[in-house]
Amino acid sequence: MSGRGLAAWAPAVLYAALIFALSSLSRPPPFVPPALLSLDTLLHLAEYSVLGALVARALRAGGRPPGRVFAGALLLGSLYGASDELHQGFVPDRHADVRDWAADTAGAALGAAAAAFLRRRGGAD
Repeated sequence: MSGRGLAAWAPAVLYAALIFALSSLSRPPPFVPPALLSLDTLLHLAEYSVLGALVARALRAGGRPPGRVFAGALLLGSLYGASDELHQGFVPDRHADVRDWAADTAGAALGAAAAAFLRRRGGAD
């Protein structure tokens, strides 16, 4: 992989590391308003939409065709969501939830689709 290819993956990898770090916390960080926590499914959807878009961007930079970009971003986002849920099963006061994983997967699909839409409209790199 070229230096440009590696650089394209940096935002997705850093964002995935942020997800992992936040998932490692037993309690939400103090900057998250308590009212927002009641919207757990929407939080997962939004969080993984960003990841899906970043992974799609990285795959596109690698020269993959649009269909493979979407499928790859969906697959990688879903697998990372599953691993995140598994990870949370080992964190005190957290638990793995298949509904959260479904929201993660849907978010990855939404983010990949949004990235493709913006790309076609000329609004993304």
